[in-house]
Amino acid sequence: MNSKEQLKQAVSENIDAHADAIIGLGETILRNPETGFNEVKTAALVAEQMEALGLAPRGGLALTGVKGRLVGGAPGPRLAFIGELDSLRTSEHPLADPVTGAAHSCGHNAQIAGMLGAAIGLTKTGIAPHLAGDIVFFAVPAEEFIDVEERAARVSRGEIEFMLGKPELVAKGHFDDVDLAMMIHTGSRGGSSTRAFLAESSNGALVKRIRFVGRAAHAGSLPQLGINALNAAMIAMNAISAQRETFWEKDTIRIHPIITKGGDAVSVVPAEVTMETFVRGGSLEAIVDANKKVDRCLRAGAMAMGAEVEIHTIPGYLPQRNDDRLGRIFGANVETLFGPGEFHIGGHRTGSTDMGDLAHLMPAIHPYVVAAEGKAHGADWRINEPQHGYLTPAKLLAMTAIDLLYGDAAPAKDVLAKFKPAMTKEAYLEYQRGRFRTDRFAYAEE
Repeated sequence: MNSKEQLKQAVSENIDAHADAIIGLGETILRNPETGFNEVKTAALVAEQMEALGLAPRGGLALTGVKGRLVGGAPGPRLAFIGELDSLRTSEHPLADPVTGAAHSCGHNAQIAGMLGAAIGLTKTGIAPHLAGDIVFFAVPAEEFIDVEERAARVSRGEIEFMLGKPELVAKGHFDDVDLAMMIHTGSRGGSSTRAFLAESSNGALVKRIRFVGRAAHAGSLPQLGINALNAAMIAMNAISAQRETFWEKDTIRIHPIITKGGDAVSVVPAEVTMETFVRGGSLEAIVDANKKVDRCLRAGAMAMGAEVEIHTIPGYLPQRNDDRLGRIFGANVETLFGPGEFHIGGHRTGSTDMGDLAHLMPAIHPYVVAAEGKAHGADWRINEPQHGYLTPAKLLAMTAIDLLYGDAAPAKDVLAKFKPAMTKEAYLEYQRGRFRTDRFAYAEE
């Protein structure tokens, strides 16, 4: 039997032999960005590649998700490699879709290319007989929480229950046959001095959709007869800003509202104004506390102007809790490829990911491989090292799978035995469903 190290080397060499194809997949997706739950072309490309590798893909999961499977030579743990199908909307990005403004300004295209690259390396090396357990290749939709109105409409039509991809897939049972999960995100050199890193945790978030209702009137001749909903919203936003000193530093609260509709015409007192915001924090308790303060501020804005406010609270992301044992197995492979000191584990990130939801249910990691420059989610963000952006994740996924599942899969079984889930699936779904809430406040004269 080949040793683990021999298999890792063979898979890495196979990935290098298919470098042009793997990079080509990432670049094709880069130039065809699609937003969450709309990733039709990207999903079709993934399904086509999985079919060609004999992974028997299933599509249409949570609308656009695609799932394939490499069955090991013996039963054992089931490890999922995850890649996210969706893009952001960054209309000023040079590769943005001119119609939708969609752009891969975060690197999800590299996630899909890396996942498929790992599939190419593992299948073409014929590694399955050496593994006890399965590898699930899972392209998932809608990690970025954008287009809230569009997704709310999908919920009202019964197309989805949750507005993020992984929670929706959990609810539909598509992670019931997965025991461990991992994915690799692209990072930028400005955020790390090492080739790869893994934070211990990251922020979770609730999502708010807000509507202020006032009264229209001629803004020039009769503004005194109107109720200015935009002023109500601005007062609320200023009140939220005034709350910042009330948050504990350790809770890493981030609240960043935007106005999605500011009125109908400059000559009309704004009668309807809509907003969206995240309420992010490092723990569920901190998020709930900050959310209460945000709701107070929204009501205060309405009260100040004599307006009404409608507040929709929507479950977003749970805080990430990366599994330390799984992370150290991954990190050892980083140092095998790049040398000692090229992997760092620790710290907290204030962004959010729905991998945090999975990490409450199973051992999961969401590390970063440095291969980009510019600001994440910005117009200048780009993968400037394609070899590391597309090929390095493929190698690291494949090498980690071999470590976990080789022989009798003892390392994977050890990770599972020592993992303590924060929630059962049932408790998770109950918690998330309980976050949906609509509150209305109308000022009344005393």
